[in-house]
Amino acid sequence: MVVLVAKPTIDQIPLIKSPKQSSFFSFIPIIDLSDPVSASTSIVRACEEFGFFEVTGHGIPRDLMIRLEADAVKFFSLPQVEKERAGQPNPFGYGNKKIGANGDVGWLEYLLMDVTSKPMNHSSLSFLSEPSATSFRSALSEYIAAVRRLAGEVLELIADGLGIKPRDVFSRLVMDEESDSVFRLNHYPPFPLFQGLNRSSLTGFGEHTDPQVISVLRSNDTAGLQIALRDGSWVPVHPDQDSFFINVGDSLQVLTNGRFRSVRHRVVANGMRSRVSMIYFGGPAPRERLAPLAQLMEDGEQSLYKDFTWFEYKASAYKSRLADNRLAQFEKQGVISER
Repeated sequence: MVVLVAKPTIDQIPLIKSPKQSSFFSFIPIIDLSDPVSASTSIVRACEEFGFFEVTGHGIPRDLMIRLEADAVKFFSLPQVEKERAGQPNPFGYGNKKIGANGDVGWLEYLLMDVTSKPMNHSSLSFLSEPSATSFRSALSEYIAAVRRLAGEVLELIADGLGIKPRDVFSRLVMDEESDSVFRLNHYPPFPLFQGLNRSSLTGFGEHTDPQVISVLRSNDTAGLQIALRDGSWVPVHPDQDSFFINVGDSLQVLTNGRFRSVRHRVVANGMRSRVSMIYFGGPAPRERLAPLAQLMEDGEQSLYKDFTWFEYKASAYKSRLADNRLAQFEKQGVISER
């Protein structure tokens, strides 16, 4: 696997300041989707407590996951000049260490792609038009369609668990033809020892929440992902190549009036082994207005948030730093302070 050489250099990547974790957190909910009745209740509980959970019984073939991972590894192993043919992120394309336009950096490289409800219409995949890249394009399209369906299924189970109708009240947001969804392939390469760094201390991807409704993550067998608990402590997540991890996003936090919490998470670069992750971010249509659902509001309960569109929120989020509270300017401060 190629070790990156592009600037910023390794000594400009921030260190993780939290104490080193010695073991994996053992209480992250693992939910079997093949039992939908039990799953709906368990998912709601996990969204309320952690904003994060692992799913099994999802029905996505393992060979599809392995095939896309293998194609991603081949891409990230290409010479730097060839990878850069994918274009510098604006915001889509190939990126190297620089995350966004506001100064955030991490020890990673990535492909960021705009996706729609029509998997073959990924304009950001135009660089894959060469015959040698047919496998990559095919795997991407098939995988994205599968995880999009999984996101919709999970959101419908959430509606079931909350006892609200219609059942697609959340899932329609990511299944609509105009849904604004993104797919990301991240590669965290090994880094050299000679700079005297603790291998567990280098930031791969800084702490943040996801702006969208829901995120569906799968990674290889290399550790690095951490989530923050409500008390602010960070705990590592054990990798599982056969399962998917689900993140509650900022938009779902708003829709539930804070009942679900968007999970803060980060990635610590492993140093010795490459880590590859594949994330589908299911977002609503740009015109979609985000506000707490009336069905979830108790008598006399006030909305914690101002009414805004996904376009307005996304535009604001892209101007922020990773660790910023992106929802802060959309909160009703008087109501928030009373909670």
